[in-house]
Amino acid sequence: MAQPAALVVVGVAILAISINFSIHKIEEGHVGVYYRGGALLSRTSEPGYHFMLPVLTSFRSVQTTLQTDEVKNVPCGTSGGVIIYFERIEVVNKLDINAVFDIVKNYTADYDKTLIYNKIHHELNQFCSSHNLQEVYIDLFDQIDENLRKALQSDLYEMAPGLTVQAVRVTKPKIPEQIRKNYESMEGEKTKLLIAIQKQKVIEKEAETDRKRAIIEAEKNAQVARIQWEQKIQEKESEKKMSEIEDSTHLAKEKAKADADFYKFKMEADANKLMLTREYLEMLKYKSIGTNTKIYFGNSLPNVFLDSPTLQSASPSTVEGKSQKK
Repeated sequence: MAQPAALVVVGVAILAISINFSIHKIEEGHVGVYYRGGALLSRTSEPGYHFMLPVLTSFRSVQTTLQTDEVKNVPCGTSGGVIIYFERIEVVNKLDINAVFDIVKNYTADYDKTLIYNKIHHELNQFCSSHNLQEVYIDLFDQIDENLRKALQSDLYEMAPGLTVQAVRVTKPKIPEQIRKNYESMEGEKTKLLIAIQKQKVIEKEAETDRKRAIIEAEKNAQVARIQWEQKIQEKESEKKMSEIEDSTHLAKEKAKADADFYKFKMEADANKLMLTREYLEMLKYKSIGTNTKIYFGNSLPNVFLDSPTLQSASPSTVEGKSQKK
């Protein structure tokens, strides 16, 4: 009785151990790949619980969501022979679910060591060796991220389709202390220069503003003067037109008056021409003689019309004529 009970206990223990090693869990965002005797099996598993043969079969969980691989302390030699170190380089990448089997088969489940870590070292050293320290540390540093990403992705298109590099972030490299101090000093001088340039730009901007303000003021004054001048010209033209109208009116009045006087004199002349006949003139002659009380004949006038004593003596013809009239 004791022996069968012991066998049952051993069997239960073996069964429990077998179940414990045969049941495994795949997390969400991962794909399970299996090995048997060191050979990669063709099947993969999705997230959840799965069974496998214990001892004979093993599995690896491969992430298929966005992940960030960190590459630390990457040495890099510039074209001038200065060794610098990049403390941390982050590579954000994503593996497509459908490409898991092929990539694991070609590069193992630790594919990122071959395709990302090693490639980062290679591409970064290629970049440093073709540029000097000034370019790597200052001038071209902002381009390193994008250059690395493009270089990695270009190789992955051929070597591992389905693995995509989303972004690369590179920290500022460590450089020799003396060189770093020189750069800091140079950066300080550059900052002072930038401040001086900015002050100069502010002064130039203020001067430009004053110049524009003066131009605007001058243009405004010129426009006002032009408007006032045009107003004066218009006033003078109005006065000239009014004077021309008055002159025309006066000329028309004078002409009308002259025409009226001419017409009057002409009509009187025509009337006189009709009225002054020979018989009428003879009648006026005798009428005029009849109205005169005295008539003098001769070359001398009576003394009553003369002041000079020499003319006191009248000629006989005058006296005679006077006595005859009386």
